[in-house]
Amino acid sequence: MATVIFGLLSLPLYVLMLWPLVVASRRVLGVRIRTVRALVGAAVGWGVAARLMIALVPTFERSTGAFLGLLIPVAGCAFLATLIFLFLTEMAFPSGGGLGVVGRVRSLRRRLGRARRYSQVTRIAVRHGIGQYLVGRREDGGRRQAVLARSLRRALEDGGVTFVKLGQVLSTRPDLLPAAYIDELSRLQDQVAPVDPAGIERELVEELGRPLEEVFAEFDREPLGTASIAQVYGARLHSGERVVVKVRRPGIDRVVERDLDIVDRVARSLELRARWARSLGVVDLADGFAAALVEELDFRVEARNIAAVTAAYTGTEVSVPSVHMELSSERVLVMRRLDGEPVRAAVGSVEPARREGLARALLDCVLRQVLLHGVFHADPHPGNVLLLTDGTLGLLDFGSVGRLDAGLRNGLRDVLAAVDRGDSAALRDGLMEIVDRPDEIDEQRLERALGGLVAKHVSHGQAPDLDMFTDLFRLVADFRLSIPPPIAAVFRALATMEGTLALLSPGFNILVESRAFASALVGERMQPDSLRRTATDELLSLLPVLRRLPRRIDRVGAALEQGRLSVNVRLFADERDRAVVTGMLHEVLLAFTGTATGVMAVLLLASTSGPRVLPEVTLNQLFGYNLLVISALLGLRLLFVVFRSQRRRGTDHPT
Repeated sequence: MATVIFGLLSLPLYVLMLWPLVVASRRVLGVRIRTVRALVGAAVGWGVAARLMIALVPTFERSTGAFLGLLIPVAGCAFLATLIFLFLTEMAFPSGGGLGVVGRVRSLRRRLGRARRYSQVTRIAVRHGIGQYLVGRREDGGRRQAVLARSLRRALEDGGVTFVKLGQVLSTRPDLLPAAYIDELSRLQDQVAPVDPAGIERELVEELGRPLEEVFAEFDREPLGTASIAQVYGARLHSGERVVVKVRRPGIDRVVERDLDIVDRVARSLELRARWARSLGVVDLADGFAAALVEELDFRVEARNIAAVTAAYTGTEVSVPSVHMELSSERVLVMRRLDGEPVRAAVGSVEPARREGLARALLDCVLRQVLLHGVFHADPHPGNVLLLTDGTLGLLDFGSVGRLDAGLRNGLRDVLAAVDRGDSAALRDGLMEIVDRPDEIDEQRLERALGGLVAKHVSHGQAPDLDMFTDLFRLVADFRLSIPPPIAAVFRALATMEGTLALLSPGFNILVESRAFASALVGERMQPDSLRRTATDELLSLLPVLRRLPRRIDRVGAALEQGRLSVNVRLFADERDRAVVTGMLHEVLLAFTGTATGVMAVLLLASTSGPRVLPEVTLNQLFGYNLLVISALLGLRLLFVVFRSQRRRGTDHPT
């Protein structure tokens, strides 16, 4: 008992002895190291120092000078042992993740669950013959593309909701994947069983905060539809209004979070291992997909999407359900029920003369959303379009909505106008406005390639079709240009809507009708009221510039008159450039200093001249030992800096 009490009382003294090593280690390594880890490393250093001192006691007894001379090497060895321990633990368990000991213990169950899911996904990939491609191998030959694409589709279907959604997103990117993969991934379907009604009811009661009977006068326990993320039920409010209730599947957020972690890790691994993955930008694709899927899980986002689309479209031919915001939440969405049937089932009862008008109304609705307002329904497939009892159309499922800023909308309008005119130069300029361009690009060669594309698809007065945009995406990929996800979502929506329009009105040409829409849009913009609004907006935006212009001209004129006009060019004005150069200089200085001290240490240790401190050690050799420790410390610091910078680049911007 006395020993325990003495140990507890002496604990502050131990910490006080270890703390200088902790501070010095943090200073040399240049990072914030957790206190517990730093104290353990300092204890290791003190242990090494104690063993060395015990081993050197006979030497110290013979010479006091040897004690003073070897004190620095012994302290340096202790410090070096501390740094080596911290370096190895940092490699094995990187700091900065925000988890301490308690946090790591709490995350153990989550890690085990993730490991089980990793194992399951790996077994699925191996069973379908695509496991080797997850580590960077690429099938370059066209012979097996169809077989591999079919295996990929089946593996994604077996993987569950996240991987099915990933495949559906990839099926809209002909600029990234060959046609065989696009065809197969377009067939992906959700294969899910309905959730137990008791689980859905618990979810509803928890979100609504009261029993169902208090909210709904009637609630049909049989789902109207079942999907991978949610189920939809019919109900009636106490006011008599008929509504649909969309309920998120219980636990689906945890499944998606775990699977998105797997997708992210696989993407980063591929980007580090394979050149083709870096050229496709798989990490950016994975990040965009994850952000979109997380939004789709939050029904509050869908409610805002519905409000934005409703505000963007003021026509009467296409209806959008209104949302009961007071009854909606992250996991539950209550909307006005649109009375009608999906167009696939009801189109046969529509008169042929009426079909073309409905198709044109749907196209007009989506194009106005895309080109005028920048908020559009991104998945208008036949299941999401209803033929209502009053003869108009209704749009459903706004979980997938695209957004375009003003710059992308203008660029897209320029591209479509250039395609319509067959102008390859204007098409190149419009394309440069909407793509993420590399640092170097041969614009003249790009214009010639676009000219060949236009001649192929728009020659002899024929109307272009969507195959032209597929070839355009291929051309974009050949020139290492990257289509932004919002633009890809536009063409995905148009390609999806083409099938819906063909179902409504066989033979309906989406691009010909789009040209008519564009002409009508130009006509609207040439109206006096529209021209007045445009001129007013432009003048208001120019007014601040015009107000500052006379003062600036006066300043330039005065400086020119007095001979003080000069132009300043700042090299490395970007902070990131300065950080790169500073880091490189730091590493070069560390390497040079460490090498110089190492060479000096070797020369001094090899020397036999100088006064003897011990019978077998000269003063020069003693200095050599000190310089050797310093060289080792500098080398370890350099390794640590390189290791941290590579890991940071691998995490933030894989190359």
